[in-house]
Amino acid sequence: MIARVSSFILEGIAAVPCEVEVDFDPTGLERQSIVGLPDAAVRESLERVKAALTNTGYRCPVGRLLVNLAPADTRKEGPVYDLAIAIGLLVAGSVIEPARGRTAMIGARQGEHAHARTNGASHTARDNGGVALLDAEPGGPDGLDLRRFMVAGELALDGRVRPVRGIIALAALAHARGMRGVIVPQANAREASVVGGLEVYGVSSLAEVVGLVTGMLDVPLEPPVDVEALIEGTRPPVDFADVRGQETVKRAITVAAAGGHNILMLGPAGTGKTMMARALPGILPPLTREEALEVTRIYSAVGRLGGPPDRAHTSSHGGASEEEFRDLGLVTRRPVRAPHHTASSSAVIGGGAIPKPGEISLAHRGVLFLDELPEFPRFVLDTLRQPLEEGSVTIARAHSAVTFPARFMLVAAMNPTAKGDMPTDGFGRKEMERYLGRLSRPLIDRVDIHVEAPAVPWSQLSGPPTKGTSTAEMRDRVAEARHRQHARQGRALNSALSGRQLDAHAPIAPDALLLLGQAMTELKLSARAYDKIRRVSRTIADLEGVDMVTAAHIAEAVQYRLLDRGV
Repeated sequence: MIARVSSFILEGIAAVPCEVEVDFDPTGLERQSIVGLPDAAVRESLERVKAALTNTGYRCPVGRLLVNLAPADTRKEGPVYDLAIAIGLLVAGSVIEPARGRTAMIGARQGEHAHARTNGASHTARDNGGVALLDAEPGGPDGLDLRRFMVAGELALDGRVRPVRGIIALAALAHARGMRGVIVPQANAREASVVGGLEVYGVSSLAEVVGLVTGMLDVPLEPPVDVEALIEGTRPPVDFADVRGQETVKRAITVAAAGGHNILMLGPAGTGKTMMARALPGILPPLTREEALEVTRIYSAVGRLGGPPDRAHTSSHGGASEEEFRDLGLVTRRPVRAPHHTASSSAVIGGGAIPKPGEISLAHRGVLFLDELPEFPRFVLDTLRQPLEEGSVTIARAHSAVTFPARFMLVAAMNPTAKGDMPTDGFGRKEMERYLGRLSRPLIDRVDIHVEAPAVPWSQLSGPPTKGTSTAEMRDRVAEARHRQHARQGRALNSALSGRQLDAHAPIAPDALLLLGQAMTELKLSARAYDKIRRVSRTIADLEGVDMVTAAHIAEAVQYRLLDRGV
């Protein structure tokens, strides 16, 4: 007998259908195999399934067992198919009959009670070590039609259902295919429910799944999630008002946020560079529903929500706690990723035999913060050039190529020297020049704003608190400037304007054009720097609420080419 259960394959951050076919022949020699390009974790599924069935109290069918994961030409990885294989084996082995309430359940153990229903009567599901066992006679009302549901989950040896990665992608796929709902681990249920339009059943044990499928157990539906309300309730973790001094840097950050410009802060240690980088998402517009779901897909793909965490992405601290993401099942604020300078290229960009997102994709729609920029290997920094230009990264392998979104604001910080202090003599300046020489020049050319973060005077640090520019004030200015950009040029921000678009949308006053030409000649700026200055000056004009770029706007934009001018 053949049983079929719908599941999924996670390709990048998208899900594609996978049909789990279980063929069981009780008259054949006892043998088991799994085909369809499975990896080691998938091949081990049969051992986990057999142990889970036995320890839950079900009769494990004896005979020839063949599991096919279709399509057979696509690689399968991970324990995501355990639950689907277990259900398929129980159906193919005639242990249960879905949608008719019949089961060959044996045994019952003591423990906590949950309500089951059979022919209108109340029965119990008893728990042992987190495993619910039905104490019911065969027969009962109709259960779920498995043809209308997609299933995913890992099984523990005692029958508990463990979370897996990529469940939000599964839910989106089920919705797109017109399925009725999904059956997923309880820890992933909230994540699946953010998609909407589906019946989401979160299950904690194999017996609970059987009770749900056969109609013997009432499993509550996961309530829908109000994505917009969660986003609106998000509060920034750091306020710029808490940063003493650095009003010039705050101004530069406001310009960067308003136009979507990349920014580099240069200054001695302890000047608040890291704190301001982590506060930056608070002045950006809140995520839209579509953006929140897109970012959540990425975090789900690496197990940062309900699924098991990917060890390659556990050392970078963001602006929001991962516990918050796990509880909500949704990324509600723009992320901040801060990889250490020892991170490998694959950790930053993404990679692996089966490609997974890297730090730049985890920073999608948010901020990628690179502290101590010169300490990063040059080849790692050079790999950022394509994502900065295109907003995505493509990872090619022999059998496939996966494209991950990577549209982020780059915020870099660095000390003037390896010692971390600002040089005061000729020898120190030579040391600073050598240190700055370690930077990737093509990458620096893609950073619109370079600004100095000077040491804050002791009198300002030790004196009474003074009212500095707050996150709320900066956020309002950014919102107004972006509104002007959207009204003038659609969704494109100033940082993405081409030369022709700059000619159309960034008219320059004659005296400002003269000043720009003088700066280009005296500072020997590149053509790329010329466009950067025009884009930044356009943003400064938007912050001032004017259409014409003036000499004052050009002068401020030129000041933000710190590394071109010489520190």
